This record gives sequence, C-alpha cells and structure tokens, in this order.
Amino acid sequence: MTPEESIRPAATVILVRDGEAGLETLLLRRNVEVVFHGGSWVFPGGSLDPDDYLGAPVPKDARAEGHVVAARHGAVREALEEAGLVIDPESLVPFAHWTTPALRMKRFATWFFLAEGPHTDVVVDGSEITAHAWMSPQAAVIARDAGEIELPPPTYVSLLRLAESATVAEAFAEAGSAPYVRFEPHIRLVDGGFVSIYAGDVAYDDEDLFDEPSPRHRLWAVDGAWRYDRT
Repeated sequence: MTPEESIRPAATVILVRDGEAGLETLLLRRNVEVVFHGGSWVFPGGSLDPDDYLGAPVPKDARAEGHVVAARHGAVREALEEAGLVIDPESLVPFAHWTTPALRMKRFATWFFLAEGPHTDVVVDGSEITAHAWMSPQAAVIARDAGEIELPPPTYVSLLRLAESATVAEAFAEAGSAPYVRFEPHIRLVDGGFVSIYAGDVAYDDEDLFDEPSPRHRLWAVDGAWRYDRT
C-alpha cells in the first residue's frame, strides 16, 4: 500500500448555536485510550463507512471530490452516533478540508462541514466519547492555551475562524462567502516544538523561505504555546 492509499476519507460536522453570550459550538471529549487524538476535545466526526456512499463507487484517492456526498452522510451519522443529534445532510455547509500530515502513522482526508445544532439534548456513549460541552470558540481557545483542555490543530484553527462570528447567521454567512481552504500541513521541527505550514505560506513548497516575512499561513506550536499566523 502506498502512502496515498493509506489515507482514509473522513467527515466532521461543526455544530453551532446561539447562546446567551453569543455563538457556541459543540465539542466532544474523546476517550484517553482512543489512539487518534485520545483525550482531546473535538467536533463530532470520524471515518466514512461503506454505507455512507449509498451504492455509489468509492474513489481510490481519499481526497477526491467524489467523496463529498458520502462525507455529508458520514458527518450526520457521526453526529448521531457520538452525540445523539439528528442533522439533515442537506443543511451542511462546506467549511474546510484537512489531510493529516505525512509524518503521522494514521492519516485522514476529512471534510469539515458547518451546521446549526438542534435544540435537543446531547447524549454521548460514555465509551469513545466521555464528555461534551457547548463552548464559545474564544473560551475553548483560552482553555487550550491555559492547559485546561487538549485540541488538535484542525479544531484549534477552526475555532479561531469561528471566533470571528458572533452569531449562527454570521458564521453561515462567513462560511458561504469564504474560499474553501484545503489544509495539508507540512511540518517543520523547531526548538521546543513544531510549525505546521499550510498552503499559501511562502515556505509551503520551499522551506528555504521559512524566515521570509510573508505571505504567512502557519501554526506555531512551541513550548506549549500556539500561534496562528495568516496574512
């Protein structure tokens, strides 16, 4: 199996609602014993199942657009399995696409969608998912920076983007008008941590340009402190 063939298609749904203090999003805490992002707080999501394709052929390339319809069904299935929430797949708005860096043993090509959370109780299985919380994007980022919770980089970057919207309506308007960004990080090790370099960065295809001031699109993770630069 080639490295490309080892990538698995997946889907994630970012559920948002209007809370008393503004926009809130649903985060789920993965069991610490789960291999991939164990103990982290994430959006509902997971690998696509064969049934998600509804009989359509499955593209060999996990990043191909032919997975999009299946990803919608996978996202709503995961919302039901992990949080007990019923979501209409047609209501999902494309948000971003993330491919796990080449350095990781397990790699996923994940479609991120935005959807409004239903006004029903969240029910987690207590096994793969051990807790849940509706949090403002700003509060989640602050909690990570304070060492109170763990967030994977895709969740962190998505929360920073959500934090720019004060309401569900604003979040949907932003998602509908913004370019659909594909993230496939190039990792550069630095003293005290690493830097995830994303498409659009001056050093994305040439690390010799790493110290050039612009354009920048990268996440610094050094000595526990994270900083997202995008110009």
